[in-house]
Amino acid sequence: MAFKIPSIPPTTNKTVRFPNDLIERVEALICNKDCTFSAFVVAAVRAAVEEVESSENTLSEKE
Repeated sequence: MAFKIPSIPPTTNKTVRFPNDLIERVEALICNKDCTFSAFVVAAVRAAVEEVESSENTLSEKE
């Protein structure tokens, strides 16, 4: 298999205000890890969206 240069997906800047205590908790979790605050937030939002979509699909299947 030949090496393929990965493409970076398009992004959009968004300004989001976080409570200070949540910022501190996230920063403590990613401290000394190869992870940025933005990368953590993107991963967390993706997980939350997938969970909500999954639960909505489960509810619609029961109807």
